[in-house]
Amino acid sequence: MEKDLSNHRVSYDKDALLEENTPENPIELFRDWFLAADASDAQHEANAMNIATIGLDGFPKNRMVLLKKFTWEGFIFYTNYTSEKGKAIAENPNICLSFFWNSFERQIIIKGVAEKLPKNLSDGYFESRPDGSKLGAWASDQSEVVGSREELDTSLANYEDKFRDSDIPRPTHWGGYLVKPISIEFWQGRPNRMHDRIRYTLTDDLNWKKVRLAP
Repeated sequence: MEKDLSNHRVSYDKDALLEENTPENPIELFRDWFLAADASDAQHEANAMNIATIGLDGFPKNRMVLLKKFTWEGFIFYTNYTSEKGKAIAENPNICLSFFWNSFERQIIIKGVAEKLPKNLSDGYFESRPDGSKLGAWASDQSEVVGSREELDTSLANYEDKFRDSDIPRPTHWGGYLVKPISIEFWQGRPNRMHDRIRYTLTDDLNWKKVRLAP
């Protein structure tokens, strides 16, 4: 089967990204771009982000997860520590996050180092989740091979019975990561593929160096 996509083109002309309009700290610009995307009816799940890790097989792998918090220190998400991504991070904590907000013609690419959150912070977030999501964290051995959908449904039903009359605790294999950025690149689509790219890099003295990249 063959499908020619060579004529699929869009002209990007919604905004510009100029050095004089960017702050010294990239987290400020991330906040502004994220809040704009999150407030827009045209952008669904602005906190959906791509995480790239280097797997135990030596291959990179990308998948979509949800950003749950960002601070001056970095970006927080939650997952199963024994999943494929959890095992990859344990072996190599250098990862890449990326956001694509097509309705704004914007991308953000973040290189950083992931570290587990303290247990009390993971506990606090887990307590805020709906019961169904809590049970799912118990019922699914994320990334492991399963025989059928029915096997998953049975596992969920078993945990529903187990915790029917009690609080649902956080599994020790489930929790959060904080990704501390070392590089953040902001990409704004422009006409004629002459896109704006501003990259911030963390220096040894913990300041941010800002440069423009050619598109």
